[in-house]
This record gives sequence, structure tokens and C-alpha cells, in this order.
Amino acid sequence: MPNFDFLTQPALPRPEVTVEHAAAIAAARFGLEGDIVELGSNQDRNFRIDTGGERFVLKLANPVFSADELLAQNAALAALAGSGIRIPEVVASVDGAELVEVEVAGRTLLARVLRYLDGEPLTGVGRPTRDQLRTLGALAGRVAGGLAALTHPGLDRTTQWDARIGGEVVDLLLEHVEQPAKRRIVREATDAALARLEPLRQRLRVQAVHGDVTDDNIVLGDDGPGVIDFGDVSDGWLVAELAATVTSALHHVPDEPLAVLDVIEAFHAEAPLDDADLAALWPLVVLRGAVLVVSGEQQVALEADNVYADENRAHEWVAFDVARRLDAGEFETLIRARLASAPAPASTPLGRLVPLTTTAAHLADLSVESRDLDAGAWLREDAEDVVLARVCREHGHAVTRYGEARLTRSTTDRSLPDATVALAVTVDVPAGLDVTAPLAGELALVEGSWLLRGTGSSTRTELWLDGLVRPLTTATVAAGEVIGTAVRLTAQLSTLSGHRPPAFVTPALPLSAWSAVSPDPSALFGADLAVAAPDPEASLARRDATFAQVQEHYFAHPPLIERGWRHHLVDTRAQTYIDMVNNVTQIGHGHPRLVEAVRDQWARLNTNSRFHYDELSRFTERLAELAPEGLDTVFLVNSGSEAVDLALRLAQIHTGRRTILAVTEAYHGWTMASDAVSSSLGDNPRALETRPDWVKLVAAPNSLRGKHLGPDSAPAYLADLDADLAALDAAGAEVAGYIAEPVFGNAGGLMLPDGYLAGVYERIRARGGVCIADEVQVGYGRLGHYFWGTEQQGAVPDVITIAKAMGNGQPLGAVITRREIAESFAAEGSFFSSAGGSPVSSVVGLTVLDVMRDEHLQENAATVGDHLAARLRELGDRHPLVGAVHGMGLYLGMELVLDRETLKPATAEAALVCDRMLAEGCIVQPTGDYKNVLKIKPPLCITHESADRFVDALDLVLATL
Repeated sequence: MPNFDFLTQPALPRPEVTVEHAAAIAAARFGLEGDIVELGSNQDRNFRIDTGGERFVLKLANPVFSADELLAQNAALAALAGSGIRIPEVVASVDGAELVEVEVAGRTLLARVLRYLDGEPLTGVGRPTRDQLRTLGALAGRVAGGLAALTHPGLDRTTQWDARIGGEVVDLLLEHVEQPAKRRIVREATDAALARLEPLRQRLRVQAVHGDVTDDNIVLGDDGPGVIDFGDVSDGWLVAELAATVTSALHHVPDEPLAVLDVIEAFHAEAPLDDADLAALWPLVVLRGAVLVVSGEQQVALEADNVYADENRAHEWVAFDVARRLDAGEFETLIRARLASAPAPASTPLGRLVPLTTTAAHLADLSVESRDLDAGAWLREDAEDVVLARVCREHGHAVTRYGEARLTRSTTDRSLPDATVALAVTVDVPAGLDVTAPLAGELALVEGSWLLRGTGSSTRTELWLDGLVRPLTTATVAAGEVIGTAVRLTAQLSTLSGHRPPAFVTPALPLSAWSAVSPDPSALFGADLAVAAPDPEASLARRDATFAQVQEHYFAHPPLIERGWRHHLVDTRAQTYIDMVNNVTQIGHGHPRLVEAVRDQWARLNTNSRFHYDELSRFTERLAELAPEGLDTVFLVNSGSEAVDLALRLAQIHTGRRTILAVTEAYHGWTMASDAVSSSLGDNPRALETRPDWVKLVAAPNSLRGKHLGPDSAPAYLADLDADLAALDAAGAEVAGYIAEPVFGNAGGLMLPDGYLAGVYERIRARGGVCIADEVQVGYGRLGHYFWGTEQQGAVPDVITIAKAMGNGQPLGAVITRREIAESFAAEGSFFSSAGGSPVSSVVGLTVLDVMRDEHLQENAATVGDHLAARLRELGDRHPLVGAVHGMGLYLGMELVLDRETLKPATAEAALVCDRMLAEGCIVQPTGDYKNVLKIKPPLCITHESADRFVDALDLVLATL
């Protein structure tokens, strides 16, 4: 029988063997009787036999494996005997054979027995200690070293775990990954890993390898650690042995991936890695993770009852996901640094590289907070050149900074972290300058860059230079010697012999990890060029020290956001996020037209609205023009809460009554009056118990979770309202007004049943009450197909409250009503808001409306919103967690449930989705009484591309939850 070739036979269901079969074979062929239980396996059948005094493992191999392959496993055990590693001992059959043929259910299987190796698998220890990680690496290295000289005909086999065919394995099995989002990520990561491996293949050493020295197969016992399961022994790449071990460690330390450097260092001490191994290791870790993912999915598809394979899928995805998110070039550099033969040198005295006098004014600011990069300038391809040129014009030269997270290196709609943190420094001198050697050494041209390698046993410092002009390509230079000229010179220090670290790295790993590899080059320039790494946690602690902590913030560990542009936010590490939650920023962050308008108005005048200036009347005229027919008078305030508060007072003053009807599940604001009509349990768990006596709550017409379900439930809810009104009539409580959002924003954009609001307004007006539409969240063009939410309901209110979108982040709110209602306020005196309607606020409001009109943002809300909603609903076809998609335009909500029949809220899952979406470069937050609805309300300028990126990210997060 030939040895196994996975590529010709990729489906390997386990042979059908029961515990009774195993017990009979153990007794008849090996003379073993006792308690017997099955152990986990992907492709074979393994049973533990406890005779009372000793324990053994009966192994029945998959029939596709030849006798030579099984004997090679025994040979590997023999090769490691006496090595100091605890390994299983081969137990002969009753007739002295290592391997016997047995018949099970009409099939011939090969059986053998090993002595059971006592101990707890490393899998079960939780988060391993550094010593345990080093043990894992050392055992893998010792096994690799012990098998290096082994030859056997059974080693010439092709298993799915052979890294040499990892790409082909993924090709064969990828179809078993059901979720398209996961398939796409596995495909992309595999292709990237294979591209890095391709030029290295012929340089990688081949020998006998265990193939699976992982946390599953290392047991920790009183007699020391041991290695089990030699079923994957074959010829393979030496470094792939380590890749398998590292991959298994990653899921234990997903938040501290640098911990696997202990595994690598310990392996290297036992089985030294060469240059090609170091370059190949991380791509092989990614490839191993991809193979684990597709193999696990295939095995579960073949055998739904394979609990072992099923349970492994979650942590196999974690290992793969951590590996593919880390930049292979960056990790290779850090591996090389850890394995460097000499310790990192002490601070090496360096001379000056260039004869400049550098001050803070000469530093080019390319950070997230740079004024030079306003108005989206950071997205231009020549953004860095433009900034450097500006500084040079003013000061004669410009110097960039070390450790700075450059906004100019950021991208939008990213899926992985951007390499933004600078480890190299550039000096720009248009007039040219002489460059001197800061240390004595050898200067040579290496792949287009100049490398100055310091001489002497006391230093390992190397200096890499780009932009140096000189006539010769190699030289021995003295410290202080002129080595050439430059107009723009980039310098980077390295402590790695012959290996240049990346000039820019992602913030996924701390700057402290890089400072020993590529040190701060400030001494070369005679100025402090280092930028302290941002510390979001310290900033959060500072906030909490003086800012009342009851004022919530998004995320337990929020990024430090210091810039916005259009529908993107940017943190201090220069990582961008698609802003899917900012309905406050209607026209987008940092809009140049709004910035200029505000700057100009501030320069001229800002005061209170008791003064007379034209901007106020221009703004109120525009609002009245946009309002539904009959609403012609405007109050200007500072917030939605104030607007609602004022609207309630108007209703009470105008009618001379106190009773206000409000719906459950709603949020209207934080002032005394607006809070009084707010009943959202998500915002106030005691809301239903603490309403004042003048507020009467009526049931929210929630067509998904309410008393009456479905889009045609309006008549039933109106009948309930009739009963509520009759009860109020009987109690002598006359209604002053009714307040509700025309779309339930706090419920995630839940649409009211058609006709409901018109029916309510008819009933309230029949009793002389005032109808208030709270459009603070859902109105002002956000629905796309309608400017006001009440339009969708075919209703016209008496009072509209608006805010949020009006000011694009500037405190600005309004109440729009009929003249007679507005004038009623005179009964309690005049109305005044110090900042409401100020010149700046009025200019802000006008400019927002102008931009919405000129950039067709309401139309964009309709087209992008419809596309986004359709894609979100498609996710519901694949992900059972999606219970419903609410809303219209760019006010949407995705409701997550644990059961679509009972609608049990998936509250914890919604929080987890939001956290994981942050890692995907998207900001979204939960809302609703149960905090189980993802509120999706981005700036109206969002593009189709960003909407698609958001849905793709959400698809992946839901697929891997």
C-alpha cells in the first residue's frame, strides 16, 4: 500500500469503531482489559484503557495510512528515546508485533498500543506562564533536533499538515468554510503568506518532523513535560515544526502576541534557525492557522458528531485571526531581534549626521493634530512633500519626528492596522547639505540604500541612509568624515546586523518593542525628535479624575480620537474608523466650508440673540421654509433636551393643562421636563417607576416586540390609545399634548405602523391637545426619502423639536411651531436663550443646510441608506443572531436576538460585536431597552464603499462571534 497523499484523498472521516470493538481488540490482540474511554482525534480512533494498575492507548489508524507510515511513527519514538523527553512507549501485541491487522465492521484496520503518558495537556492550563511557553518551544526544538537524522520510508507521505502543500490544502477545503466573510479572509491571508514564502521555498531545510508539537500534545506531569500523538510524523520543513507550535500558543495570548517570542527563542536554543527560517516563520504561522480553520470546518462537515474537531474550531480561528492581523515583516524583525546572538548594546555615542541647528519650529508636524493636514489634506499622495516644503520655505530645512504616528500614512476604509509609526527620520534641505559619518565604520550600498556598519566590538549599531549622494559604493569611514551630500536624507538606526527594520510600523505592537530594534536617532540631528507614544488609558484616567464618571463614554478601552474627516474618525495612533454612530455630525467631520464660515463669523461677531443681526433671520426663514405647512415660527436653543423641554412647556401653556402623553421605550433628553417624558429602560432602568404624575405613558407601537405585531398593527394600537384616553376622560385629566418620535430612534430606527401617528394626532387634536414630533434624532433629511419623519407617517404635527444634525456638532436646537402656539409663551414672560441663535450658531445652521442642499446629502441618505439596509438584511439570511433590521435612509438599527421565535435579546453579544467592530476599523454602538440593537446612523456623506466595508466587517464579526 502506498503512503498517504492528502491531495488525492482529502476526505478522511474516522473509521467506525465503537468502544465495544476497541475493548475486544485490546483484550484479544494485546491482552489488555479494563475501563475504556474514547479520546479525541480528527481522523483516527483512539481509546484509553485503564487496567487498574496501568493505562494504555489503543490506536486504530484511518485505513488510508500504510503500515510504513505507522512504523515510521514508532521509529520516531525510538529516535527520541533517551533524549530526556517523556514520550509514549510502544507496547507489543500478544504475538510480539508492534502493529497488527484487525477487522472492524468489515474493514481491515491497523492497530497498535502505546503506554499512556500521564499529565495535564497544556491546553487546559488557561493562560500559560512564560516558563510554560518556553517549555512548549523547548520541547518542539528538542523533538526537531532528535528527529533530524531520522530516515524511514514511511516519512515520505503528504498529509494536510505538511506546510509545503498548505496552499493546496486551503484550495481544496476552503469551500467547507460556510460563511463567505470567513472564506474571504482565509483566502486573502493565505495568498499573502504564500507570496512571502515563494522565494524562500528552496532554501528551507527538510527533515523528519513531529508536525504537531502543540498545546494539545504536550502534557505536564510530575516527571516533567512530555510529548504525545506522533500521528503526523513525516518529512517536512524544519521551521514548519516551530510554526505549528507557535500557532497553538497564539490563542492562549491573543492580547499579547509578543509572548510567543519566548516559544521561538526556546526552540531556537534547541534547533537553531537560519536566515531563511526566520523570514518564513510568520507566513508559515498564518498558513498553519488557515489550514487549521479549513480542516476543522471540513472535519465537522464530514462528521457532525466529531466533538473534538468541533470544539477546536473556536480557538483555531482565534490563532489564525491573531496571526493574520500582525504584519509579517514587522514580526520577522522582532523575532530576529530576540534571537540576536549578542545582547542589545548599551547606548552607543553617536556624532552628528548633518550640520543643522534644529528647533521645534523646524519640525514637520505630520501627526493627527497637524494643522497642515486639515481639510482632508492628509489623503493627498504628496501630503508629506507639501508639509516639508512649507516648513523649508519658512526655516530653510525641515525634520520629521521619530515615533510619530503619521496621519499621512493612514488609509480610509481599512481592514487591518495601518503602518503609521515612524522609525526613520527625514531631513529636507532644498539647498543641499554635507552628510558626515556619526561613527566609524564600513559604508556600503545595499539594495539601493546606504548602510554604515559601526566597527569595533563595543557596538552593533548600524545606520541606514536613503538619499545620500556619493561617488563610491564602498568605503571605510572615520567618525566626522564627510561621506556625501543630500537634499532629502532619511536616516534609521538598527541594532540588527544586516537587517533593516521597517521604516513604518503598525501600532499593534508597542513602540517600546521597537526602540531596542530601531533606536531614537535624535543624537544624529542634535535635537530631541522623539514623540511619546499616545496612552489612551492614561488619558481616560485623567478624564475620570475631574469629569463626572456618570457621563458615559463609548467602549471600555476607547481609542483616543483627535480628528475627524467626513464619515471617518482618526485616533492618535493615526488609525481610521468608519463612523457609523454620529448622527450629530450631519454633513461630516471637518467640513472645510463649515470651518471657514465659523472662522469668519467668529472673527466678526458672536453675541446673544437679543442683539439684531441678519444671520438669525436668514436661518429661521430657512427653517420655516423647510417645516411642514402651517409651522411658521421658530425658537432657537442649544440642544435637543432644551427643545423638548420648551415644546412641553408650550403645550402646557397653550392649552392651560398639564397632562402629557408619552410613549414607552422613548428617550427625549436630560432636562427635568424632557427626562420626565423619557421612559427608555436602556437609559434609566427605573424609568417606569419614576415618572411624575403629569406624564401618562401609552404603549409604544412596537410592531416587533409590542402587544400587537406586524406592519398592519396601527388600528390595534389606536384602539388601545382610545381606551387610555377614555380612562383619562373618566379621571378628569385633560390632555395638554402628546410627544413621540415619528421613528423610534432609541429603539434603533423602529418604524411606526403605517397610519399610527396620523391617527394619534387626530385623537389628540379632537381633545384640544398639542401634537409634538421629536425629530431630534430621525429628522432633518436623515431618512433620505423624507426630510421629516412625520412625512413618512402622513402626519403634520403642531410642534417639531430638532437639534443634533442642525449644528453638525455645534450646540444648536430649535422648536418650530405655529405662531399662535409660540405667542402663548407670553403668558409666562419672554423667552431667551443666551447662545441659542447666536451669530455663530446661526451661521453654522445655515451652512449645514447649504451643504446638505449643494452636496445632495438627503439624496445620498436615500441611495446609500437603501443599499446599506439591503446588505444588512442579507446578513440576516446567514446569521441567526440577526433578528430584524429597522429604519430608513441613514437611520438604521440591527436587532440582535438569541432566538428569532422568542426574540430573547442578545445583549452581551451586541456589546461584543461593537468591541470587535472597533478592531475592524468601524465604530458602532448598541441602543434600545435591552442594548441589543446596533444603531447605524453615520454622517450623511458616507459613501457606498464605506457602507460596504462596514457590512463586510460586520459579516466577519458575526461569522466569528
